Amino acid sequence: MKVEQLFSPADREAIAVAVREAEGQTAGEIVPVVVEASDEYEVATWRAAALGALMGSLGAAVVYGLADLWSTFIVGWIALPATLGAAAGALVVNLWPALRRAVIGRAIIERRVMRRARQAFLEEEVFSTRDRTGILLFLSLFEHQVVVLGDTGINARVQQSEWQAIVDGIVAGMRRGTPGPALVEAIRQCGGLLARRGVEIRPDDTNELANEVRLHER
Repeated sequence: MKVEQLFSPADREAIAVAVREAEGQTAGEIVPVVVEASDEYEVATWRAAALGALMGSLGAAVVYGLADLWSTFIVGWIALPATLGAAAGALVVNLWPALRRAVIGRAIIERRVMRRARQAFLEEEVFSTRDRTGILLFLSLFEHQVVVLGDTGINARVQQSEWQAIVDGIVAGMRRGTPGPALVEAIRQCGGLLARRGVEIRPDDTNELANEVRLHER
């Protein structure tokens, strides 16, 4: 499902309201960014194709062991099972997201999501606030991964581990297929956490970064 379909107009408005309310409590500037996936992950297709080719070849060997069907079609029996197996593997892994994630592997997924989150931090200029109090809430839907990146003014007061409960709540919502409401609740929790950690709002505070959620394919 496309990212725009997962976030209804009502979800987007609720997110913007939640950001505005959270920023009304503290100097934090919250930037929510959602992508469908952090990478194209061609490695999954190649790995699945290789595994499919191997399984096809093994299947042909089993058939040969059970019945002598190779006869004059030996070239076809050598080439066709591997080719069909590779095509089937590539097709299945691209149609089944859970299998695709398993084939990619957790380590690769975490590296690609973090790289894309850091890219979003720069693209959205989260670093550009007066007191360096920008916070990126980055959601990567395909991977079911969430990254919270704070600027230096936030990191001086909030430990990275303190974001984990907020991350877990968003991930649970993504897996339920309701990332919009989960993100709204997470933003409210961010406001509360920042207030508790003394990220105080200035009397002359202004809204330095847009409140709207940013939705991207990648």
